[in-house]
Amino acid sequence: MSLSFAFHPRLIDALRRYDKSRWLADVGAGVTVGIVALPLAMAFAIASGLKPEAGLWTAIIAGFLISALGGTNVQIGGPAGAFIVIVYGIVERYGVANLLISTACAGVLLVLLGLFRLGTLVRFVPVSIVIGFTNGIAVLIALSQVKDWLGLSIERMPGNFFSQVGTLAQHLGSFNPYAFGLGAACVAGLFVWPKLTMKESPVMRVLEQHTVRSFARVPAPVVALVTLSLLAWALQLPVETIGSRFGGIPQALPVFALPDFSWETVRLLVTPTLTIALLGAIESLLCARVADQLATDPHHKKHDPNQELVAQGLANIVVPFFGGMPATGTIARTVTNIRSGATSPIAGMVHALTLAVIVLVAAPLALHIPLAVLAGILLFVAWNMGEWHEFVRLKHFSNHYRLLMLGTFFLTVVFDLTVAVEVGLFMACALFVRRMSALFRVERQPAPDTAAPPRHPAATWRLHGALFFGAAAKLDTIIQAVEAGPPGLDVVLDASELVALDTTGLDALAQLLKAVAARGGRLRIEHLHEQPRSLIERSGFGARLAAQDDLAV
Repeated sequence: MSLSFAFHPRLIDALRRYDKSRWLADVGAGVTVGIVALPLAMAFAIASGLKPEAGLWTAIIAGFLISALGGTNVQIGGPAGAFIVIVYGIVERYGVANLLISTACAGVLLVLLGLFRLGTLVRFVPVSIVIGFTNGIAVLIALSQVKDWLGLSIERMPGNFFSQVGTLAQHLGSFNPYAFGLGAACVAGLFVWPKLTMKESPVMRVLEQHTVRSFARVPAPVVALVTLSLLAWALQLPVETIGSRFGGIPQALPVFALPDFSWETVRLLVTPTLTIALLGAIESLLCARVADQLATDPHHKKHDPNQELVAQGLANIVVPFFGGMPATGTIARTVTNIRSGATSPIAGMVHALTLAVIVLVAAPLALHIPLAVLAGILLFVAWNMGEWHEFVRLKHFSNHYRLLMLGTFFLTVVFDLTVAVEVGLFMACALFVRRMSALFRVERQPAPDTAAPPRHPAATWRLHGALFFGAAAKLDTIIQAVEAGPPGLDVVLDASELVALDTTGLDALAQLLKAVAARGGRLRIEHLHEQPRSLIERSGFGARLAAQDDLAV
């Protein structure tokens, strides 16, 4: 594999064999996803403590750039539910202006990760950690929506778990039954609508007309948003709306503006910047892998992780200058894109253009959208985002897996994602070292049955596994046997099952050689594989072994 990065968006390959049928399929998929993205983009922004237009223009600008420049065929980029908790915490602690700076700096880090071809490193994050923080984020998203779902009169929610629970408990007296009813109807509708529109459902067997079937294909979030907003407007329900809280959505293009930038500020934003970059990389590449597994189009190619990271980075560098929020690959919209028949990045670009047209034409209508309905959509997103069945399956896995997953989950909920991932990765490394060291073993081999006594007493040990820093101490048993054995004992190490050797293991072999030489014996290592042999020869240890009466390695 080449170590140099070549900027090559997947769009270039897709256009080489592009035809009218693929174009029609991509346009249809792009329009569908654009409609689905409308309520989600607004909901994600509002839940993150931002204005709804921040989510919309992020979906438009970042969505277009990620599709045009990315390394996947069908991935859809934009604001994601996973960022809600992170963005809200940054806004709460540092303010919106510093969120924009963190997003741009995170974009630079993502570009560098791609340029240095480090995209594959994201795959080294254990699945237990990914499941743990994903479920933790889902819990926090759901908790953040309780305020709007219940219609509670809370000026501003705090950023941490226990404070949020306490604040909600203190304001239960302001419960709004109308908001609760809208939110509950939204969640119920989102669960029921897909089942009603299945081909084998009784409803669809009765309603066979083409127009009804076409209506049935309308995404559930759009149906819930439109019908419940109309209901609240017609009945004049006393619930908070986008208009009452934010004054509506500007019916104009976003204005380019430079955030207040200084190096002193950047130094304070190292942690949020790393958090956004890490989460963006993990989410986008996990989403790309899901897309590869689901795609059935014959033109589909596996994603290029490095090109995708570069595109994600460039999108996050540009979006803050238009007041946007962090963007990444989005699994729900990507799956919708695939199921709608998308074949190329054109679908993602059409999705962005569709959103732009809707915002520029129909922005005033958003005034009447109840926040309780958006809360219901996000509660549904949180439910689908969490892999709750993994808690049930824990009994089938090792204690290491349980510790990593549950530890990451609780740290994400109680503290934050950065702490959870840092501690999770440290625990994963520590547990991996422990497990690998347990796999390494030293076995003494029985002496061969020979009639003639050997010229020198000798003992043979076989090495199994990887001799590295976590297992080097296990050679002490050989040293102790040498020191307790007869003078002049020769030691033979059978390395036929030694798969790897590091410098700490090499130092342990040097200590063994010293102990054997001190007793007048010689050390011989047989049947070395390529990696251990290469390290022994390059380090000069092989020459030291050969110097023992010119014995070969």
